[in-house]
Amino acid sequence: MFQFLPTSRHVYQVYSQVSDGHPKESSPFINSSAATDAEKSQQYDGKNMALFEEEMDTSPMVSSLLSSLANYSNLPTGSKEHEEAENNEEGARPSKKPVKAPQLGTLMGVYLPCIQNIFGVILFLRMTWMVGIGGVFGSFIIVFMCCSTTMLTAISMSAIATNGVVPAGGSYYMISRSLGPEFGGAVGICFYLGTTFAGAMYILGCIEILLIYIIPQAAIFKIEGLEGPEAEAALLNNMRVYGTLVLSLMALVVFVGVKYVNKLALVFLACVILSILAVYAGVIKTAVDPPVFPVCLLGNRTLLSKAYDVCAKVIEIDNETVTTKLWSSFCDSDSLNATCDDYFANNNVTEIQGIPGVTSGILAKNLFGNYLEKGVIIEKRGLASDADPDSPPTSSNRYVLADITSFFTLLVGIYFPSVTGIMAGSNRSGDLRDAQKSIPIGTIAAITTTSTVYMSCVVLFGACIEGVVLRDKFGEGVNGNLVIGTLAWPSPWVIVIGSFFSTCGAGLQSLTGAPRLLQAISRDGIIPFLRVFGHGKANGEPTWALLLTASICEIGIIIASLDAVAPILSMFFLMCYMFVNLACALQTLLRTPNWRPRFKFYHWALSFLGMSLCLSLMFICSWYYAIVAMGIATCIYKYIEFCGAEKEWGDGIRGISLSAARFALMRLEEGPPHTKNWRPQILVLVSVDAEQNVEQPRLISLTNQLKAGKGLTIVGTSVQGTFLDNYAEAQRADQSLRKLMETEKVKGFSQVVISSNLRDGTSHLIQIGGLGGLKHNTVMVSWPRNWKQPEYHQQFRNFIETVRETTVASLALLVPKNIAAYPSNGERFTEGHIDVWWIVHDGGMLMLLPFLLRQNKVWRKCKMRIFTVAQMDDNSIQMKKDLITFLYHLRIDAAVEVVEMHDGDISAYTYEKTLVMEQRSQILKQMHLTKNEMEREIQSITDSSRGSIRRKNPPGMRSQHSAEEGASLAEKPEDEVQLIHNKNASTPTSPTSPTSPAGPAGAAATWTDNKGADKGTALLSPGPEAGKDFFNMKPNQIDVRRMHTAMRLNEVITKKSKEAKLVLLNMPGPPKNRVGNENYMEFLEVLTEGLNRVLLVRGGGREVITIYS
Repeated sequence: MFQFLPTSRHVYQVYSQVSDGHPKESSPFINSSAATDAEKSQQYDGKNMALFEEEMDTSPMVSSLLSSLANYSNLPTGSKEHEEAENNEEGARPSKKPVKAPQLGTLMGVYLPCIQNIFGVILFLRMTWMVGIGGVFGSFIIVFMCCSTTMLTAISMSAIATNGVVPAGGSYYMISRSLGPEFGGAVGICFYLGTTFAGAMYILGCIEILLIYIIPQAAIFKIEGLEGPEAEAALLNNMRVYGTLVLSLMALVVFVGVKYVNKLALVFLACVILSILAVYAGVIKTAVDPPVFPVCLLGNRTLLSKAYDVCAKVIEIDNETVTTKLWSSFCDSDSLNATCDDYFANNNVTEIQGIPGVTSGILAKNLFGNYLEKGVIIEKRGLASDADPDSPPTSSNRYVLADITSFFTLLVGIYFPSVTGIMAGSNRSGDLRDAQKSIPIGTIAAITTTSTVYMSCVVLFGACIEGVVLRDKFGEGVNGNLVIGTLAWPSPWVIVIGSFFSTCGAGLQSLTGAPRLLQAISRDGIIPFLRVFGHGKANGEPTWALLLTASICEIGIIIASLDAVAPILSMFFLMCYMFVNLACALQTLLRTPNWRPRFKFYHWALSFLGMSLCLSLMFICSWYYAIVAMGIATCIYKYIEFCGAEKEWGDGIRGISLSAARFALMRLEEGPPHTKNWRPQILVLVSVDAEQNVEQPRLISLTNQLKAGKGLTIVGTSVQGTFLDNYAEAQRADQSLRKLMETEKVKGFSQVVISSNLRDGTSHLIQIGGLGGLKHNTVMVSWPRNWKQPEYHQQFRNFIETVRETTVASLALLVPKNIAAYPSNGERFTEGHIDVWWIVHDGGMLMLLPFLLRQNKVWRKCKMRIFTVAQMDDNSIQMKKDLITFLYHLRIDAAVEVVEMHDGDISAYTYEKTLVMEQRSQILKQMHLTKNEMEREIQSITDSSRGSIRRKNPPGMRSQHSAEEGASLAEKPEDEVQLIHNKNASTPTSPTSPTSPAGPAGAAATWTDNKGADKGTALLSPGPEAGKDFFNMKPNQIDVRRMHTAMRLNEVITKKSKEAKLVLLNMPGPPKNRVGNENYMEFLEVLTEGLNRVLLVRGGGREVITIYS
């Protein structure tokens, strides 16, 4: 039995035999061609993915995604690639080899590089001096504080580094992707400057070791024989000359190839570790056999070792007393009866051991600090001395002197660079086998190791070495030896040579790392003027960045003092660490969905503690350096913000903005704003043409000029159609709005709605604009142009409906007339007036708007005038006084004028104009409608009837009328009401036309029963009787009075404000019945006739300005 399949296109299926013998199904979708069917058939054959064929074009299959991720290599553009590139350049370039997976583990990849970067010049050159000056207790606090800071930062860094892949750039990459391009750029530059100045510090340390401890004879500016400031200046000049030479040599090595730096890295690391082991060995040896390092004291003052040959005043040679070199230094001759220095004569010379040993109990004497002024003689505490306190010390060049004034915060600034370098592991994340495991373990282990070494060194130095030796920065009292070297075993030279090579290595590493960091920032493109530094040699070597780095490094060399350079780089590193902690804390508190670090041992409180410590240390080290560093970071931040960093990295600052916005919106929901806080939150309704371009761009200009109130701005438009069909048009319209807002410098939002008709679209915008408590309270819409022409009738009906809706919603309404004549943002009025015609109190909008306009440059030179209208029974003089007082309390500067309008007879012209208006509206509706217009008219009546049902007032509201309406109806003669009823019988269409004369509300209610049928009949077959009635009709009395008011007001306004740059005017309310729509437009037209720029203002029913502070 055969069953026939239906052959309709959407279920038709074809089975074809393929080579493997299995049937293959072609695409069952309507729009696919045979070719694509064949391709897709082959592509998804046997994959059981036919259901998802359409998605495959845009969304990859999971298998292909995983395959691409597995092949992804995250090797940074670092030294390894440059080394490979250089090796490749030497011979013929081989074919591209598959990239090897990174092989470094925790020890080689993170732990040892961190150890090498953290241990440095400060440990060897300044640690003993710090213990001597600050005491064991004070130094321990400094070390503990700095190490805690780096440990907390490492915890935060581990969380960030394990939250995804960290490519080259290390801390810069982490901060920029966590806190955004502005913070990332600012902190990246700070980290770069810190690394660069670290290079300068290492070079200065290298030169200091070379010229003071290894070959003092190499000094170009001889220090021998110089004293005080001259000797200091000679030393600094030597540092500058040799520093520049060494910097040039190092830069050349880095330029030639970083492979040499990388090959020497292990040697430098070995030097550091051996030097530290030598110190510990020396400490152990002091417990058993303290070394002999005698220090000579005169009284309690430490003598320079070069000032004596024997530590005695006189010596016995062959039973003869002979004076020594020391005697010659303090006396005027070698003879025993020579005149000597008073202090020398009154005090004995004693020799003490410089390193008494760890068991000597010297620790108790070194517990507390001994801060010194510059030039003060280093003295041993607790030793008797006979000195005249009033007389200044003489022969001070024979003693060991303090070279700088020391205090606790200075020690913090000098010491902190010795704990930096914790980023070394995260900077190498691309070379690691498992970065997310190695970085936290390696970094925290390295910090724990180095912190233990530093803290133990503080205690051991205090326990082993005499205080005067500790305070002797350059070892001048111990034969010019490096103080830490005197402790080392087997020889001081182990430390001297080891520290020399380690400082050289650290300097080279700084000069290698800093240019790459700058290159990473430059290539991100967030700082435009740095883009040139993103370029380099063919192998990617950052040549230009290296040149800039060497130039900045030279600044540190010119400073020449290690103690002055150390606090500078402390600032930059502290700022960098502070933002790492901030990034971690923010991500944790904001609970970003993407925040899923593998490292779990972190907490936002720890990050905040680390951030607070960093900030505190910055100001402890040097408050003025801290301000300068923050100033540099702020300038870079604002520069990136000003240039518009067009990067979206899913940063935490965006998360803060969202959280803050949500919190602020929830607060705004708590109640309406106080009058003092009221500002125009404007919804600007614009229309777009067929190409989705804005038709009234000057509306946006006017909005910008009103934004001295800094409130919300929403620019909205509606697109006719359905969401599915017209979404692309809506997107184009939205882009057009955004572009115009950017051009006009309006800060705000654009909103486009798609609706079946423009009327409903506008209504939707008014209803849904804004969010929560941040909603618009003012609507701005342009006056409909050419509204009298039949093809524009729908426009003015939409306009009046907008007026009605804003009234119901208690929104203020601004209607600029002749919007094309309004000034652009580039124009400036040098003189003129802004005239306010205050006829009805609307909550103060008329007062507030000119004040806001005059805050803008366009209107600033215009003066404000306020006119108000007095009736016959008003006291105009008193009115003027009251108005001046009111404006004084409002703090608004304006001229005041009261205009008297006497009740005049209604002129024949007014009567005739009203009649013509009504007749024209009837004739247009009845006799001159084309077929299309008739259809449009029928549709409008249908819409109108629907609208009346939708917007029907509750029964309580229906009986409420304004005082003016009530009075008008009361005065209306009974026979006129009857006349309208008679007209209704003869011409049933006249009262139902949207532009026919306004009648009483009661009459309007009786016209709704047969509205649809009668209207359709009358429109299609108007009779001659109807036409004759129109020509014999009498004008409505209410319309006559309204026309009279409009014309009289227009005469007065034109007379007073003809030359005004802008006229602000109360806008009358719309007719309660839709029958009077066209007449309402006519009244407004007459009211504003002959005026160039008019802004019709309708208040929102609440006070917007107050006399109270």
